[in-house]
Amino acid sequence: MGIAEIAGNAQLVEVVLPGVVEPEGLRIQHREIPAPAAGQIVVRVEATGVSFAEQQMRRGRYYDQPPFPFVPGYDLVGTVLTVGAGVAPGLVGRRVASLVKVGGWASHVVLDAADAVQVPAGIGAAEAETLVVNGITAWQMLYRKARVRSGGTILVHGANGGVGTVLVQLARAAGLQVIGTASARHHEALRKLGVTPVDYSGEDVPARVRELAPGGVDAVFDHLGGRSVIDSWRLLAPGGTLVSYGSATTRDDSGSKQLPVLKILGRVWLWNALPNGRHAYFFNVWEGRALGRNRFRARLSADLTQVFQALQRGEVTAHIAARLPLTEAAEALRLAESGTVAGKVVLIPGSDDATSADPAR
Repeated sequence: MGIAEIAGNAQLVEVVLPGVVEPEGLRIQHREIPAPAAGQIVVRVEATGVSFAEQQMRRGRYYDQPPFPFVPGYDLVGTVLTVGAGVAPGLVGRRVASLVKVGGWASHVVLDAADAVQVPAGIGAAEAETLVVNGITAWQMLYRKARVRSGGTILVHGANGGVGTVLVQLARAAGLQVIGTASARHHEALRKLGVTPVDYSGEDVPARVRELAPGGVDAVFDHLGGRSVIDSWRLLAPGGTLVSYGSATTRDDSGSKQLPVLKILGRVWLWNALPNGRHAYFFNVWEGRALGRNRFRARLSADLTQVFQALQRGEVTAHIAARLPLTEAAEALRLAESGTVAGKVVLIPGSDDATSADPAR
């Protein structure tokens, strides 16, 4: 069954999430391309993607998602078409990236110009897309939260995933030893990245990590939540840091969508109160807004620029699991949720061509 399509004559195409639905319940909608207001730009989207956030949103379980219906899409990369008053005309024609939380699954998006980060020349749209939310998340967790010194050892859960793939590459470039959990099918690819893989489905993960790091690890990056976050805390070496950034194990649960996060926040508060020298954080890329809007934007731009520079230096590679047309968002969402691919599933607006997924990547 395909996505239901709403007929229309306008030029803007967007994917609408109408409620708690299976992927085939997504709808394609057409409407006029809006004009930019003062301080805004219109971006022709060249690439957007499927992250874990959209998987939660379609279940109604993302912590602070907007009410239905809405257009999902956490980030995007595209070319500036027009600018509003007060925006430098020279921005037209430039490729930019933006973190938007929602609204990215569209052919055109209106943004505040201050929320756009220029993509360096020579980086393709799909490649840049894999590094927007995933790259910012990985960079800020590694450098702004964990701050592990060169020579240290870290544990990355879901090392083959969108965030995990970027994180392990940044960590290896920083001189860290990396233990990464993933299903066995992804182990060879992780070894090529310099990661010591652990099979989360076929091994006792805490026991195996203790074998590999008897004194504990210097940091754990845990997107799983639930029982895993407790095991992760116990695996820390003295002075180590736990960075929790999700609750993937509760993705399909019913009940309160806030409760899993609140449980983690409660544990983080308790653990930080203990006099043992270890630290715990619950990372949310949007928490920096407490610094003020301008400081948040400046920090996000600086960090994403660092990630793009790491890509240019060859320290990070763009892992694209598959490229599909925007109108095949249902298939893209199912593929991302399957757990069979490594890297990011990318949606290409205006394209009728799709490349098949490569689970071995």
